[in-house]
Amino acid sequence: MSSFRILIRLAKRSLALAVVFASTSAAEAKRTPNFVLIFMDDQGYQDVGVFGSKTIKTPHLDNMAREGMKFTDFYSLAPVCSPSRAGLMTGCYPPRVGITGVLFPRHTIGLNPEETTVAEVLKSKEYATAAIGKWHIGHLPKFLPTNHGFDSYFGIPYSNDMDGVKGKDRNLDRAWVERDVTPWNVPLLRDTKEIERPVDQNTLTTRYTQEAQKFIRTNKDKPFFLYMPHTMPHIPLFVSDKFFTKDPKQAYIRTIEELDHSIGQVLKTLKDTGVDDNTLVVFTSDNGPWHLKLRHHGGSALPLRGAKFSTWEGGMRVPTLMRWPGKIPAGTVCSEVAAACDILPTFAKLAKAELPERKIDGKNIWRLMSGKKGAKSPHKAYYFYKGNGLRAVRSGEWKLHIGGGNRKQQQQGKKPALTLYNLSKDIGETTNVAAENEKLVKRLYKRAQAFDEALKADARPPGEVKTETES
Repeated sequence: MSSFRILIRLAKRSLALAVVFASTSAAEAKRTPNFVLIFMDDQGYQDVGVFGSKTIKTPHLDNMAREGMKFTDFYSLAPVCSPSRAGLMTGCYPPRVGITGVLFPRHTIGLNPEETTVAEVLKSKEYATAAIGKWHIGHLPKFLPTNHGFDSYFGIPYSNDMDGVKGKDRNLDRAWVERDVTPWNVPLLRDTKEIERPVDQNTLTTRYTQEAQKFIRTNKDKPFFLYMPHTMPHIPLFVSDKFFTKDPKQAYIRTIEELDHSIGQVLKTLKDTGVDDNTLVVFTSDNGPWHLKLRHHGGSALPLRGAKFSTWEGGMRVPTLMRWPGKIPAGTVCSEVAAACDILPTFAKLAKAELPERKIDGKNIWRLMSGKKGAKSPHKAYYFYKGNGLRAVRSGEWKLHIGGGNRKQQQQGKKPALTLYNLSKDIGETTNVAAENEKLVKRLYKRAQAFDEALKADARPPGEVKTETES
């Protein structure tokens, strides 16, 4: 074969490869991102190395911060489990969707199937979806993840301290040392079927991780959404053999360190399957840590005031990290106000999906996440609910607390106690400056009242399953 013909053939091959590469690159550019949402249970603001922990080693989360963005002013939607999760899934303040308190096995309500969840938004764009972990917004089949847009579910339907067995000692230190899960008769579900009861909580984090890895490997060639709401570090605390120590004073530390290891395994799987560069990973928590009365079984919200169950910063400001190589600038910090309700509209924007038809409260925060110069919080005000009551409002650096008052005072039309804090100068909410800022207090209170009235007027009911006696 002549040299000329050889050159012609090589040129044709190069052209063909260029066409294939160009078409592949175009297809990859058009492909919507994968989403991994890791949702912790009761992990405090300080319980990550990059958020100030001096005792807990979190190398994978710390590295996630180095490779992505740390959010210093990110909020949950409630200071307790169920409302926080309902708000996360729907992009709404909890009273808007009728889930305002913690759901127990005795309850016959749950997240209304008529609400549109993050998973359902993404399913409209043919995403594969999976929920792996603690659900806790309705344990009856009608309310489980597979009826809310998830293709599959593996996890426990409510908190791991529920279904307590009568007569069983539920001392946390003893349970940790003896690795005894029997005082809590909690079921493990696959989709809607109970597959283990009581679930061996010592193995939960490991099994969640394995399920997540399997889901990623199975769906690496198409867009996917993995929602991973961990059971821990909600009490009682349990870990696998690898992280166990007989010293109960190490219980919380070892629990967080195993969770960090789990996150590292998930991130490694994204890299091993070649989808890391096209995957947005979000890490956050459902609310603040258990109060310090739990000693070594609870976390820390320092330097914030308060903890779980409260609308002080320690109850609802949560450690949050976001990572997407090449899209979210590495090693950056965002101090603008953002919240869990913003995840749905932001994921929808990135997936080119339509928002729910029903009103939501979340905002698209992609400008913050992508590090746009001068980007500001889309929230002119952020509202703090406890139960059905509005307890605080934040606008910029100011936070106004609205005392709940008792029912008699409310019926008499008495104004609740109002206290004001400047969070830019007083992150621990120690100094009430309401007296020096009366006009600001009035303005914020008026705004809060107007918002609350409008929300309550547009509130939607939870889903409900009637019992035989009711039907």
